[in-house]
Amino acid sequence: MRADFSAWMTAHQSGFEDVLRSVLPQSDMAPKRLHQAMRYSVLDGGKRVRPLLAFAAGEFAGADVLRVNIAAAAVELIHAYSLVHDDMPCMDDDVLRRGKPTCHVQYDEATALLVGDSLQSLAFQLLSEHELCDEPVQQLGMIKLLAEASGSRGMAGGQAIDLESVGKQLMLPELEFMHIHKTGALIRAAVLLGTQCGKVSTDQLALLDRFGKCVGLAFQVVDDVLDASEDTATLGKTAGKDADCGKPTYVTLLGIPAAREMAKNLHREALEALAEFGAEAGRLRELADFIVLRKF
Repeated sequence: MRADFSAWMTAHQSGFEDVLRSVLPQSDMAPKRLHQAMRYSVLDGGKRVRPLLAFAAGEFAGADVLRVNIAAAAVELIHAYSLVHDDMPCMDDDVLRRGKPTCHVQYDEATALLVGDSLQSLAFQLLSEHELCDEPVQQLGMIKLLAEASGSRGMAGGQAIDLESVGKQLMLPELEFMHIHKTGALIRAAVLLGTQCGKVSTDQLALLDRFGKCVGLAFQVVDDVLDASEDTATLGKTAGKDADCGKPTYVTLLGIPAAREMAKNLHREALEALAEFGAEAGRLRELADFIVLRKF
């Protein structure tokens, strides 16, 4: 990882934490327990990969960083809500997330359910109450984009397929379909939302869309490899949980060497999508490297 990219990433991660602190309800605001649990579930955890992609895409498009802050926060709130709900006993029933007790363990199941609901609502509140681009119609499209990426045709739909697939042996296209929705949709949305806070041509947007899709799928493949090869302390979540529960993964289907090769191929495709761009796409290229090459 180049020193200047490392500094860029660290600066954005630190600054974005302040953004999240400002958009989340304060912990002393009623209902206090709910707001405390929301802040517990969002703050001080994770690499913020989705916001970083939004910031890199925003830089490509010449976007005002204040606009990208809000778009990135909306995406991260949706991601955080999904983690809170995924960890609950009715879903993946996990007790550790980002190195600390999951929300339903730290608080209780009812509070965790409300935390997820509230984070999702807050995400769309942010997208609707701030000016993110010059054209209102385009901003409505951005709200629609995140809604689709979050719902039954995106992340939630992918989770439903995931739950239905426990104990089954999926074929590779079926596994890809599941993760294009469960993981990839929100990563793609982060790229496109950051881009649309600025100005790009239709052709450029199509190439960035392709980049987002490839990076989103690569992220999940790498996650599966790390889940099978790293320990719980390193991951900050329970290692090997999906495989132990009979969920299909790229490692259980392909094995670690072939899964690694798949991630490399997706990495190459993501970079090819950016091939006609110059230095303005540099951060996006570096993030693709970071996503695929992390502890790999």
